[in-house]
Amino acid sequence: MSGKRSIFLTSALCFGFAFLYVPILLVIIYSFNEGKLVTVWAGFSTKWYVELFQDDGMIDAAWNSLRIGVMSATLALAIGTPAGLVMSRFGRFKTRTMFSGMIAAPLVMPDVITGLSLLLLFVTMEQLIGWPEGRGMTTIVIAHTTFCAAYVAVVVQSRLAGMDSSIEEAAMDLGAKPTKIFFLITLPMILPALMAGWLLSFTLSLDDLVISSFVAGPGSTTLPMKVFSSVRLGVSPEINALATLIIVAISILIIIASILVMRSERQRSRQAQDSVDVSI
Repeated sequence: MSGKRSIFLTSALCFGFAFLYVPILLVIIYSFNEGKLVTVWAGFSTKWYVELFQDDGMIDAAWNSLRIGVMSATLALAIGTPAGLVMSRFGRFKTRTMFSGMIAAPLVMPDVITGLSLLLLFVTMEQLIGWPEGRGMTTIVIAHTTFCAAYVAVVVQSRLAGMDSSIEEAAMDLGAKPTKIFFLITLPMILPALMAGWLLSFTLSLDDLVISSFVAGPGSTTLPMKVFSSVRLGVSPEINALATLIIVAISILIIIASILVMRSERQRSRQAQDSVDVSI
């Protein structure tokens, strides 16, 4: 019985991985296709990568998405980290239910509703105070920061909930100020969560299409918007080349982040072991 169960679980696992990664592998393979048809192999060629880098519209959209992603992820980290800290460390307070609801709302709200509400907000603000003047990069960054900050808050809160608070309490007993405790103790311990939150926010911002379509303006086309408008006319191998470059870039970032997280974990374990040895 256990042997049949093991075979079933292994088969299900293999099917799941194949379902997820075989299409990605096909995209990479057909990005080197000589012909225009993405489903018919006509020989090996790198001409679509050359055409991609000669496509000024696609390059501009990619740079717009990268800049928006970096700014949105950074602002979301600055906003979401204190929010997660408040939810984890401040216990029960009068407006906690409303505060937690405001954090959870962007996570469950449909993108269409979020995009429409932000569009109405920007139009109303422009009529009342004259800012923002039209829609563009600024409105997209604000919109992306709005929903990315909620993800950062959840990640940071989860990390703080599983962290041993006795070290912070010991530092407070020794007379350390809360600001010093945060920067010297709490911040290094939640650094992996901060990195994960930033990468998650960057990925969500880079991937967003619906909300960006509502709040974008002339000259602020993002990469998903450009790709979507191109795909409606037929899938080109140039899109496959773009997807391959994004996959490679994301893989490199994941590897670097994993190395940094493992190095941080080993350093923290070594410090903990050294403190135990000293106490003994």
